[in-house]
Parts: sequence; structure tokens; C-alpha cells
Amino acid sequence: MQRIEFLTYPADDASSNLLWGIRIDGVDLRVHAAEATRDLWRREYMDGSPSELERLLLTQHDGLPVEEVADAGRHFLGDPAPQFTGAGAGPCSTAVLGCSCGLWGCWPLLTTITITPETVTWSAFRQPFRKEWGELPMGPYVFARPAYEAALTAPTRLTGDPLELDGEHAP
Repeated sequence: MQRIEFLTYPADDASSNLLWGIRIDGVDLRVHAAEATRDLWRREYMDGSPSELERLLLTQHDGLPVEEVADAGRHFLGDPAPQFTGAGAGPCSTAVLGCSCGLWGCWPLLTTITITPETVTWSAFRQPFRKEWGELPMGPYVFARPAYEAALTAPTRLTGDPLELDGEHAP
């Protein structure tokens, strides 16, 4: 089973608005998304340099705004408010990352969250605005439900973007 960490961090240096961040096995979910979409973006982003592509990959997503995810427990347990289910993605799709522009719905990362008494599973990751990409090569990620719920109820508060604080994957 994987280990999940829920985080909150400031949207930017000048803002008091917080975003939800997620790490799976110690790696930011945006890094997992970057790895899963690298070859797909490479086909579309032929004019850019390799370093520009890497920056695009790491900055294509950001966390979801805390103030918009009114009930995080419900949301991250697969029962999001209707606005977080994605454009025509169906009721089983939950946004777990948003767009880096600040409007989460412009470029969300969606997943199917399946709950059992023992586990929480994230699978079938997709980008609703690139239907031709199909299901992304991410996961499935299976978490022990008690540890998942404990992490969700006590997110770690960071002083900055986890990618920048990590330094290893800074955009």
C-alpha cells in the first residue's frame, strides 16, 4: 500500500489563501502527473526546449483552493461537490489537482476514488480537456483507510509551495 500526505500551503507569497497539496510515498502528486504526461506533452510541445517542457510539466497543476473545497473529508473520500467532478467527467471523477493559473477547473487532474472499509484507492487518472490522452499511466494508488483518514483530518501546514521547499523538483 502507498502512503498519502495531505498538505496545505499558500497559493503565493503575497496571499493568505491556502491550497491543498498531496504527496504519495513522499512525492508531490504534481511530480507523478508530470511523469505520467511527459510523453503526451512532448508530442504537443515540439517547439520548446527540454527545460521549458520540464517547467511546463511541473507547473501544469497546482493544489485545490482550501476555501473552495468546503468539506475536504467528503471531497477526498470520493463524494465531491458537483463543481469538482470535472467537465462531463461523470459522478465518479474527483478533481485532486487544479490549474496553476488559480482557476482549478481550467486544467484539473481527475481520478476515481473508491472506498472500502479497509482501503481508499485512487485510479483512472485523466485530464478532461485531453480526452485523446485517455487514462494516464498513474496508479492505482491504494491507501490504508485509517491512515488516509488520519492524514486528511490533520494536514501538514507548509510555509510555501512543496515543490519549491523540496528543492529537488523546483520549477
